[in-house]
Amino acid sequence: MVFKDCLGPQVNDILFRADVHWKENSSRRFLLFVLVSSGLSPTLSSSGKTKSKNPYDDKRLLEQNKRRQKENNAPEDFPNFIREGFEVKVVTSEDYKKSDSGLIFRDYEVGKGECPKAGQQVTFHYIGYNESGRRIDSTYIQGAPARIRMGTNAVVPGFEEGIRDMRPGGKRRIIIPPELGPPVGPSTFFSSKQFEVFDIELLGIQNCQRRTIAFYSDVVCN
Repeated sequence: MVFKDCLGPQVNDILFRADVHWKENSSRRFLLFVLVSSGLSPTLSSSGKTKSKNPYDDKRLLEQNKRRQKENNAPEDFPNFIREGFEVKVVTSEDYKKSDSGLIFRDYEVGKGECPKAGQQVTFHYIGYNESGRRIDSTYIQGAPARIRMGTNAVVPGFEEGIRDMRPGGKRRIIIPPELGPPVGPSTFFSSKQFEVFDIELLGIQNCQRRTIAFYSDVVCN
């Protein structure tokens, strides 16, 4: 370079080393560009790969769910849930059926008589569980059955659907998918989108009628 001779030996030496350093960095950047463009960089190419699913993941997750259910004293023939992120597989015996809406159920006793109709009141016992088989709620423990009027949106859609074609004396287990379940949050039993399991015993069905006395109106079920 022409200007180096005019700046003295020390400055010339500094400029020479800086020039060499710049050329080395330029060579390295050019090599990295070539490697990336041609797909030859092992570090970058491996970071872009999708991790293949372990064929034993389902088995491992199923065993984990079974252990949790055993610790929670889940009832016999309780469904298993293979949960991985937002994906859930429900594992049941062949005795369970699935409706078009996604509700899964099994009848242990069918019962006798007519099925409840919209506007009628049903009286029933239930036990509610989460996916790990932990008991959430139970009318048996409360000491009194529950009562709701059908068709009034008194319960979550999946629960009412599960009762709709039951008969008095019938016993059924229903598995409610998240889309047929309640809203989630701190004020509910379920803090995340998950399946719910209920064992239901339908005790009876009553007809209801509205009565009005002066300015007071209510519904009476017999």
